[in-house]
Amino acid sequence: METIKLRPREEKRLRAGHLWIYANEVDVKTTPLKGLEPGSLVRYEDSQGKPLGMGYINPNTLLCGRILSRDSRATIDETWFIHRIQAALALREKIYDAPYYRLIFGEADGLPGLVVDRFGDVLVAQCTTAGMDALSEYWMGALGKVLQPKGFVLRNDVSSRETEGLPRFVDSEGEIGDVLTVFERGVQFELPVEEWQKTGWFFDQASNREHFAKYVNGGSVLDVFSYYGGWSITAAKAGAKSVTCIDASQSAIDGVMKNAELNGVTIEAQCGDALALLKTAHKQDRKFDVVVVDPPALIKRKKDLDKGLGHYAALTRAAMNVMAADGILVSCSCSFHLHQDALLRMLLKEAQKANKRLQILEIGGQGPDHPVHPAIPETRYLKTIFARVTSG
Repeated sequence: METIKLRPREEKRLRAGHLWIYANEVDVKTTPLKGLEPGSLVRYEDSQGKPLGMGYINPNTLLCGRILSRDSRATIDETWFIHRIQAALALREKIYDAPYYRLIFGEADGLPGLVVDRFGDVLVAQCTTAGMDALSEYWMGALGKVLQPKGFVLRNDVSSRETEGLPRFVDSEGEIGDVLTVFERGVQFELPVEEWQKTGWFFDQASNREHFAKYVNGGSVLDVFSYYGGWSITAAKAGAKSVTCIDASQSAIDGVMKNAELNGVTIEAQCGDALALLKTAHKQDRKFDVVVVDPPALIKRKKDLDKGLGHYAALTRAAMNVMAADGILVSCSCSFHLHQDALLRMLLKEAQKANKRLQILEIGGQGPDHPVHPAIPETRYLKTIFARVTSG
């Protein structure tokens, strides 16, 4: 096994608990990256030769390495993965009374490059790095032994795999069916396997949807970027007087309507661009007591921050224009590069422009099945702000 040595003083972040190594931190004169097999296991040392741990490497990427174990003599095999998966499972089983959650959250669960969601007897996994891809026989075998799933789906179709030199594909084995079912606090959702986004469901918002339910009883609710109805069906089941959904995907709109029928509730759904439909609603003088704006990540890279923040601001402005005189705005961002303080400043600025008064009621993050690694700020990404918006 090759040893990779870092340049002087580049180990500080790793000593503090981070798991990533960048190519410009490697002492390539002493330990050249050229010629190493992408995804191969290596030992990492600081500039003095002191061990930092064992992990994998991809010499063809800027973020070239990730630590798997602080023990540089560890054996990374199926048994090692079984222990990591059992530790992750133990946490979820303490918290959740049903097997619907994110089982593996990459670095935060000590398994960088791997995400696994659990839908009862079906597991959906996404592998994003060459190192974890090379170890797939081990972690897939470990998942099988720990959980004995009836079905397994690999959603390896994300663009980050191309950066790692990996093919994009979707594959499955076992009993999957045409839809996956999610149960969330008594609400049932069905997700068409061929149409879903990412690994199928946004489990990270489950705790926030639970808090959300108390704001909607007897009110009119608008759910922007509804997907398959996580917010909207929850609102309808919690006693909302009326619920309207907006999504750009017709398949998502069809899914919301099917989920509404499945749960015995009535939903109005509109397919189209969110901003355009919000502006149309404003022209029609439609008003809603509660508005949820939960877009996909609008800022995927740091350099896109200004443009993305402008998009968030435009959505917020349009949402405030259709809010009732004393309304609740739920503003969400899953963009890591948009920090909470910046999101709050944007909300305040847009409220002032609209001559509205803003009160922050709650601020939520991702649920405990998406734990935060305290040394890796990138693992804390979700912001969900509950705000009261009243006349100025």
